[in-house]
Amino acid sequence: MELSIVLFFPLFAAFFGFFVDEKSIKTYAIITSFIELCLTLFLWYKFDAINNSIMLEVIPFIPNLGINYILGIDGISLFLVVLSAFICFVSLISLNISKRKKHLIISILLLEMTMMGVFLSLDAILFYIFWELSLIPMLYIIGFWGSENKIYAAIKFFIYTFFGSIFMLLGLIFMAYLHYKTTGSYSFSILDWQRLTIPKNTQIWLFLAFGIAFAIKTPLFPFHTWLPYAHGKAPTIGSILLAAVLLKMGTYGFVRFSLPIFPDASYYFANFICIIAIIMVIYTSFIAFYQKDIKQVIAYSSIAHMGIIMLGIFSMSIEGISGAIFFMVSHGLVSGGLFMLVGFIYDRTHTKEMAKFGGLAKIMPIYATIFCIMILGGIGLPLTSGFVGEFLSLLGIFKTSPWFAVLGGFGIIMGAIYSLNLYKLTFFGKITNKANLTLPDLKAFELCAIIPILVLVLVLGVFPNTLLAWINDGVLNLLSFMYDKASDEATTKFIKSANELRMIYGK
Repeated sequence: MELSIVLFFPLFAAFFGFFVDEKSIKTYAIITSFIELCLTLFLWYKFDAINNSIMLEVIPFIPNLGINYILGIDGISLFLVVLSAFICFVSLISLNISKRKKHLIISILLLEMTMMGVFLSLDAILFYIFWELSLIPMLYIIGFWGSENKIYAAIKFFIYTFFGSIFMLLGLIFMAYLHYKTTGSYSFSILDWQRLTIPKNTQIWLFLAFGIAFAIKTPLFPFHTWLPYAHGKAPTIGSILLAAVLLKMGTYGFVRFSLPIFPDASYYFANFICIIAIIMVIYTSFIAFYQKDIKQVIAYSSIAHMGIIMLGIFSMSIEGISGAIFFMVSHGLVSGGLFMLVGFIYDRTHTKEMAKFGGLAKIMPIYATIFCIMILGGIGLPLTSGFVGEFLSLLGIFKTSPWFAVLGGFGIIMGAIYSLNLYKLTFFGKITNKANLTLPDLKAFELCAIIPILVLVLVLGVFPNTLLAWINDGVLNLLSFMYDKASDEATTKFIKSANELRMIYGK
């Protein structure tokens, strides 16, 4: 029952939001999103209380077709659910848009429900429904509240992601047929699919069907071109939600579907995906260095960081996968915080070009200090959450392929160069634009939005076991299942060799 409440509470909040007047809608949304955050934290408490086993809710829906209402949460999805609620809460606090504000807030609450649905669903049809529904509010947010060429950006976002979803739908249908052929009954349960023994060649084709959808959402090179444009035209709150949560739906899909259901195909494609991830990290880092728009630098930085996450996932080691999941949460906090900070300065100056700034540290010292810490979290400075995620992801891939780790580390160094260059051009030097001399520092509501993110980035950097103790259990179960399920001897040998060392963090 708790899972259903977490899932549908934002929907009810959105419905009743129609009856709230325009002046009170932001306060109403902040209160309801805070309640949703508390509900997800209660899930964390309940999950701990049942000793980290999976929490399930199952209600038969169309049993003859194997379609049921199945919600579940484990160490892999728990903190992505909490992250979704937290980011929606702080982003609503930071909201500074007056144009049709009620419609925007209702869209955000509906988007929150779809994100929860993706991370909670253990029935593939339910997962697919929420995956597709998430496109609609984000399409509306970009297309209505975005900047110049917003319609093109919204349509490009929709077409890319919807195109990938077609292949996933075909994969879902074939998996249900495969279950029928094997057991005599249809099933769309992800847990049932994990028990199937699927020939390697079939796994390869199914991996591609699901993988295209996940790769576009992540986004993997060369499917990444929609993301910088969407970020550039989206309103601040759209960029926050897109970077902090929606991109994680793609990497989560690889962990939830690809690894446990297609273990042999995952091993078969592991090197190829890691090569793509390395290209993605280095290529987007070069592009980021030459960007003149602050938001575009952060957008390309997000793509590079998603490449590090993919390296961790396809290391197929406990360090790598646990680090990747931790990095998903960390990146959600850091990227969401950076986009929020860019939004604060854009509201004051109506520009995001670095050339229009310079010397901001003298004018807005609090803003400059917080921006500095978030940048350091983004480049993975020790004692920030970014360091833990990057270190464990690279440690995992180093055990299976040292060269991938070296190249990934080179990409991280490049990230430090363009991030610090961005900070230097924006905050140091002479004040070239006299209009900036009167810029006010952060307001109270802006501090209320960004300080919780800042605190979590630092706390998780110092105490990573706050999350890793639970993540590790989920990943250990995943790897044990993959090892038992794999039919190819090369896959089992790889998983065994990749996990000879125990996790350095955890219980």
